[in-house]
Amino acid sequence: MEAEAKYTYVGLAVVGLLTALVVGIIWLKHSGRISDFNFYTVYFENQNLDGLQIGADVSMRGIKVGRVEDYALTPDNINRVRVLLRIDRRTPVSTNTVAVVNRRFVTGIAKIDLETGAPPGPPLLEVLPNENFPVIPEGTSNLDEIANRLNKVGETAAETLERLNDVLKPENRAALEKTLANLRDLTGGLNQRMAELDRTLKSIQGAADNLGHASSSVGVFADNAGRDLRPVLQQAERTLKDISATTAALEKQANFLAQSVGTTVNSSGDQLTAAVAELQATGATLSRLLDRLQDPRAALLGPSNTQRGPGE
Repeated sequence: MEAEAKYTYVGLAVVGLLTALVVGIIWLKHSGRISDFNFYTVYFENQNLDGLQIGADVSMRGIKVGRVEDYALTPDNINRVRVLLRIDRRTPVSTNTVAVVNRRFVTGIAKIDLETGAPPGPPLLEVLPNENFPVIPEGTSNLDEIANRLNKVGETAAETLERLNDVLKPENRAALEKTLANLRDLTGGLNQRMAELDRTLKSIQGAADNLGHASSSVGVFADNAGRDLRPVLQQAERTLKDISATTAALEKQANFLAQSVGTTVNSSGDQLTAAVAELQATGATLSRLLDRLQDPRAALLGPSNTQRGPGE
């Protein structure tokens, strides 16, 4: 009887301890959810969740504020993943807060960042129909954008290589080599034409220099000729002035003689009349000579059309 009583007491003690342990676990779990954490749901459809695990960190501005509690594919859309987040109740989750997936480059382990725009909106408390917790919208990950761009760059590079391979096919290489040869020949011809053009320009420049020297020589010759002829013209002008003075004196003497002869016409008769006519003709000749001598150019080069007499 004493052994059975001892086993009964031991059994009751074990059952009591197990009951206390279960109650404590339930109380701690229930107390933690209600007092220390808030739960939110995020639906990811556009971002890649590779490397995301249960228990992954949830951070805001680099500070860990929670963890990933659970995730699963939605039955109505297999491209949509429902992720349950457990967030410290002191974390300011606003209506304009979004969830973004980021990864560590070394390990590839993913985490979720909560980003809130400025200014922050009111706290996110509303629970939508058919939901158990408030829903945080999905944001846009910079890493995904970079990855997409890198993928596009890789695709473009691959396409470029394929086109380059098509260009470098044997038939295309032959055509390209022929084109390069033609281009080389064309360049050589152009170089020869440029050399000929340079020689032509040098010839034209030399002809222009010679023409300039000739023009200078003509100018110098004209200046020298003007200086050499100036004394001769001055001497000729002085000579013509002397001849003009002498002619004027002869004209005066002829007029005086004609007047003297005119007074004796009546007594001398027909012979004196003829002599007077001859003297008058002589006076006219002397007068024309005086007109010529008054113009030095006419004296040197001959009479002009206006100074010529009848029949000249």
